[in-house]
Amino acid sequence: MTRLPDFRLETYFSRWEFTARHHLTASDVQTMTLGELLALGDDEDRAAFERLPLGYTETFGDPALREVIAGTYERADAADVLCFAGAEEALYLAMNVLLGPGDHAVVVTPNYQAAETVPLALCDVTGVALDADRDWALDLDRVKAALRPSTRVVSVNFPNNPTGKVIGSDDFAALAALCDERGIHLFSDEVYRGLERDPARTLPQAADLSERALSLNVTSKSLGLPGLRIGWITCRDRALLGRLERAKHYTTICNAAPSEVLARIALKARDAILDRNRALIARNLPAFDAFFAAFPDDFDWRAPDGGCVAYPRYLGPDGVEEFCTRLVEEAGVLLLPASIYRSDLTPAPTDRFRIGIGRRDPEEGLAAFTRWLRERR
Repeated sequence: MTRLPDFRLETYFSRWEFTARHHLTASDVQTMTLGELLALGDDEDRAAFERLPLGYTETFGDPALREVIAGTYERADAADVLCFAGAEEALYLAMNVLLGPGDHAVVVTPNYQAAETVPLALCDVTGVALDADRDWALDLDRVKAALRPSTRVVSVNFPNNPTGKVIGSDDFAALAALCDERGIHLFSDEVYRGLERDPARTLPQAADLSERALSLNVTSKSLGLPGLRIGWITCRDRALLGRLERAKHYTTICNAAPSEVLARIALKARDAILDRNRALIARNLPAFDAFFAAFPDDFDWRAPDGGCVAYPRYLGPDGVEEFCTRLVEEAGVLLLPASIYRSDLTPAPTDRFRIGIGRRDPEEGLAAFTRWLRERR
């Protein structure tokens, strides 16, 4: 395996995430306190948390947690679920198990950087770009044309990070069927599922569509609980899941026992948490709509279909990189410029930036953003 490049997003966040006064590019929904989460549990779960032995846990994950996770799918059992320390570990190990020299993968762009850099370190990879000129549409004919006899994985992410795009359910089902016809594993990053603005647009989960497909999810994004560091892959190919479990022996071995109990509480209360988070985004969106409407010469804005991040266009002559740098240095407002989402696989827009819409009370940050824009004129 070749050496992985620096993770651009995390390097950028290492510099700014905890020093910028206004974090307007957060990729998760507003979190809650430990007390608030425990209050959502029943007496049995709260007692289990308090009496919890702090020893090793099962590599596959706490059986009760896996049972709850399986209940969020239509066709999965607890034996089809493998827990990880967040989504990144799951993605990394899945690509290392599924891909090797001589293999080929197809990855949709733009994406979370590891979705392409990890496969690129293992095998040949072809990118298929969402079409920014057609509302980030995915062209299934281009995916099909990219496939080879050696293709082992097609990797997608909907709702997409950073664009917020959700494709149609028919297209998603057709993609799963195409992968099945070719004996390809569909790897579906579904970490923003449940935050669709229109619930009718919620996609089926890949693991429900195909026994070969892998559905990736985590407590971090839609549930707003990144501090738990609990992710999972659901896949009905149990032989493959066993290979993934053995790969995990070389990384975290097992998850943190307190986090698994807390994740179980969160997932039991999943509907209430998602209702709360969708309501928060719905309350926030008018503030973002009004902000961008006030600066039509500077930005081209469109609210995301789902998730809690959007990817508007910056129209200024100075370019988005200088714009984002000056904004955080001079006003303390943090955004992610397009360079964070550049791709080695496909051309990528260079005039975009990621903004987060899921944190509570964004008005203060938007006000600082507004003052800075007016002062520089």
